[in-house]
Amino acid sequence: MPLIDHIEFAVENIEKARAFYERALAPLGVTLLVTIGPHETRNGGTRLGFGANEYPSLWLHDHAAPGKVMHVAFEAASRAEVRQFYEEALAAGGRDNGPPGIRDHYHSRYYAAFVLDPDGVNVEAVYQGD
Repeated sequence: MPLIDHIEFAVENIEKARAFYERALAPLGVTLLVTIGPHETRNGGTRLGFGANEYPSLWLHDHAAPGKVMHVAFEAASRAEVRQFYEEALAAGGRDNGPPGIRDHYHSRYYAAFVLDPDGVNVEAVYQGD
């Protein structure tokens, strides 16, 4: 069972966020699975559901104030996926918040990269294998 079933947060610009997450999460096998238009939501905004294995576990929405502090970590299958996530996230407009590498302060196999998305959310890809 995954540690995170789903997470949702507000974004300032839904199209900018869509473009960022589609590109940044592609190396991790995460894609846009569901789009719910403004006419189908309670707040008149758009909701986007991203996920893998046909289950949307990351939801983004607009028409609400983005949170001041947010962090989400995605599991990667290898160190190469972590590096690919980092490169694609930066290319998609993210800002560096910690390049790929071992984070000994967690443990000796914690290999991660951190990027701030267009709204300042701290997004991480982590591999904790051998």
